[in-house]
Amino acid sequence: MRKFGLIGYPLGHSFSKKYFLQKFANENISDCSYELFPLDSLDKLSSLLDSEAELRGLNVTIPYKSEIFRYLDYIEPEASEIGAVNVVKIGKNKDRHFMKGYNSDVTGIRDTILPYISKTKSAIVLGTGGSSKAVCHVLEKEGIEVFIVSRTSRPGILGYTDLNRQLIDKAGIIINTTPLGMFPDVDSRPDLNYDLLNSKHILFDLVYNPGLTSFLKEGEKRGCTILGGLRMLHSQAERSWEIWNDPDL
Repeated sequence: MRKFGLIGYPLGHSFSKKYFLQKFANENISDCSYELFPLDSLDKLSSLLDSEAELRGLNVTIPYKSEIFRYLDYIEPEASEIGAVNVVKIGKNKDRHFMKGYNSDVTGIRDTILPYISKTKSAIVLGTGGSSKAVCHVLEKEGIEVFIVSRTSRPGILGYTDLNRQLIDKAGIIINTTPLGMFPDVDSRPDLNYDLLNSKHILFDLVYNPGLTSFLKEGEKRGCTILGGLRMLHSQAERSWEIWNDPDL
């Protein structure tokens, strides 16, 4: 029995196990299982690998997409360029685990936003974590100017108070990569002036639980095009499965 799973902390919001178990049932895959492994410290990863001898692959979520690098024996060039890994392929090299890191978030992000941004010249990205890095990578590859926003401004990073009318009006798409609005804290949302939004804006929220976040609801009220995170979840999950099963990776 091959085992796969998700590491991160906390994991109460995650649909990953449900997605993969349904996939296994639908496709008559009887030799695989998928589990959630909530690790409050990534230092516990070695113990997890030792206790789960059949573990062949992991998805990685908040807050470990960058921290995981120090445990990996190989990192694909695109994941290295992004600075974030969310898929780990696990093998054995003699008596030790050999782990390769990949980024499937970029696949999910591309699949979600590329049909909508053909006329977009600039974007606002909320958050600076591993998912933000993948989003910025995709946008910059498309030639889109990116403004990154965090709670605290610093060189190259704006604060929320910097999001004035001029910046918001300039942006074709605003992307939330933070966990704000994620179950169970469903009423939270990024702190921007939503009254500056209008029908020309696209709002994309990487949060997928709930499907319609508070961030997206505010955009919907103002006529924005809204994109939830569920399509991205499905796309990146399928890319994870390809990575785990490709003998050339």
